[in-house]
Amino acid sequence: MNRIADTIDGLSAFIGRSVAWLALVIVLLQFALVVARYLFGIGSIWVTESVVYGHAALFLLASAWTLRSGGHVRVDVFYADASPRARAFIDLLGALLLLMPFALALLWLSLPFAMRSWAILERSQEASGLPLVFVLKTLIPVFAAMLALQGFAQAIRSIAVLRTAIPHRKDESHVAS
Repeated sequence: MNRIADTIDGLSAFIGRSVAWLALVIVLLQFALVVARYLFGIGSIWVTESVVYGHAALFLLASAWTLRSGGHVRVDVFYADASPRARAFIDLLGALLLLMPFALALLWLSLPFAMRSWAILERSQEASGLPLVFVLKTLIPVFAAMLALQGFAQAIRSIAVLRTAIPHRKDESHVAS
């Protein structure tokens, strides 16, 4: 089972590292837009939409990698001082009761949304906008599937930690003096 989790982790890391380069592209495009607008008085709907698409792709496709790396926000009331087994238990419950139902519901609800967009090859409402709205909408079910896979890997790793044998300490309160 750990090989499955390793494969999922590898996929998440590969996709996350790949789309992380979009951050640089987004910054450069946004800088070019600002310079073009304020120095030359010109703008581009196409470039503006590219920045929006880049943000969407970056955040949606890198979210599973962020989860794998422990980068999502977590309330550390119990988690920070917990033992590895307690952390594994919290991670398992979080994956099974919160993450997986959310990801699967989002996948279920977003697939028809994306499929309708593909059926009409939906494009921007702006005349000079990008003709790729259907691709952008496809990122939503991809995001949900990747998050569900990473949640599955998290659950596998948590179960592995919980199944490891820990030596039992003698309970000295029952020892006769």
